[in-house]
Amino acid sequence: MIRRFARTYRRMRLGTRLALGLGVLALVVFAVVGTALSTYMRDYLEQQLNSQMALVQGTQAKDAERHGTVERQPFYRWYTAVYDVTDDRAVLRRPSEVPSDAGKLSAVAEVQRDSGAKEVFRTAHIKGQGDYRLRACEVSPGVVLVTAAPLEDIEKTMDRLLMVQIVAFALALVGLVVLGRALLRRGLKPLSDMAHTARGITSHDFTDSARLPVRVDSDAGGPEVGELRTAFNTMLEHIDDSLAVRTEAEQRLRRFVADASHELRTPLMSVRGYADLFQYAAANEPAERDKHLARLRAKAARMGLLLDDLLLLARLDAADVETPLRLQDTDPVRLVNEAADAFRAGRPEHPLTVRVDGDPAVRLRLDPLRVRQVLDNLLTNAAVHTPPGTEVSLTLSVSPDAVVVRVADSGPGIPAADQERVFDRFYRVDKARTRDRGGSGLGLAVARSLIRAHHSTIDVTSAPGSTVFTLRLPRAGM
Repeated sequence: MIRRFARTYRRMRLGTRLALGLGVLALVVFAVVGTALSTYMRDYLEQQLNSQMALVQGTQAKDAERHGTVERQPFYRWYTAVYDVTDDRAVLRRPSEVPSDAGKLSAVAEVQRDSGAKEVFRTAHIKGQGDYRLRACEVSPGVVLVTAAPLEDIEKTMDRLLMVQIVAFALALVGLVVLGRALLRRGLKPLSDMAHTARGITSHDFTDSARLPVRVDSDAGGPEVGELRTAFNTMLEHIDDSLAVRTEAEQRLRRFVADASHELRTPLMSVRGYADLFQYAAANEPAERDKHLARLRAKAARMGLLLDDLLLLARLDAADVETPLRLQDTDPVRLVNEAADAFRAGRPEHPLTVRVDGDPAVRLRLDPLRVRQVLDNLLTNAAVHTPPGTEVSLTLSVSPDAVVVRVADSGPGIPAADQERVFDRFYRVDKARTRDRGGSGLGLAVARSLIRAHHSTIDVTSAPGSTVFTLRLPRAGM
């Protein structure tokens, strides 16, 4: 039975359990208050009766001294008796109007004689009459006056008081539980809203959305609920951020797979076409055979470069597991000059100027091959995407906290809508033309990943007539 009640109680809602707990606490308080009130009221009524009996006996003592007995009773069902207590027992003086069971009256007279007290009170049950309050006092030496007053009125008063308390406390208890349940339900409503919000999260489709459409916006419930609401919303913000990162990674992966498949599909189809042509049409023509073989090698080299870039990006993405960098103390000025010499040799149609500002003896801890790869990539982009004769500049500036390298050209520039995406993988501003020239859209993505692997930054600013790629290599911590 107790276990079943406990299981039922645990299945109740929090507001109901709190209301029931409040009701039990109120019941205990009501019981304590009712008991204290009843005890105080009984004591008060008995004190009033004691005072009334003392007042009555003051008059009756004069009658006992004058007549030897008390001839008249003061109130209905009151009894008064005079006892001689000089011998071993109390002897009732006659005539006296006493109940048939008068032993309790004589007993209290003997108690008064033995104690020698001014007055003695006792509560006793008189057979056939009920409960009585007895008072004994000495009238003269050896004479004791005993008065008995019924307690029926006090008992009736206490019964009515008890009934009033039961009714009043019961109504108050019911009202407290009902009202408390309503107030608790209202106070706990923010918690219910949070539960509703949590259920809304479970029904949200996270396939293409990185944001949760639900929040707890109510400001009700007090500071405690407010703290919980703040923590709940903070948790949702954290989930939002995590989902945004996950969704962005998934979308980037889907784009990457689609773009990689597209980029590999073109040279693979070319390789297969040249292989078929070589097999069926050029087997007996040495000149045609050499031409087709050269084209096969070119396409294979293109795929090799593309796969190398993809592998490098994958290794950079997994830098926490395997870093592709080999750091060493390097002279950045020498790297800039070597990149400039290689560019002049391979792109003589683009005039290049080199300038070094600041201390030329600066040393940085970096991977010289990877940084040189970034510089070659940026210079090649400047030549590929600008017409012949366009001026290109390579500037290195040394400051106390960083080395800044700028690759600039005076070409047509990059449209503003494309500047934020030029570092994305497989992104090309002029897709058709750059593919013909061998671009795969991975050069700037590789450059940014390599620079980030050095804990450095790369950005671009462009306008018609000026495009500048800026590398910032911090000197501290390299």
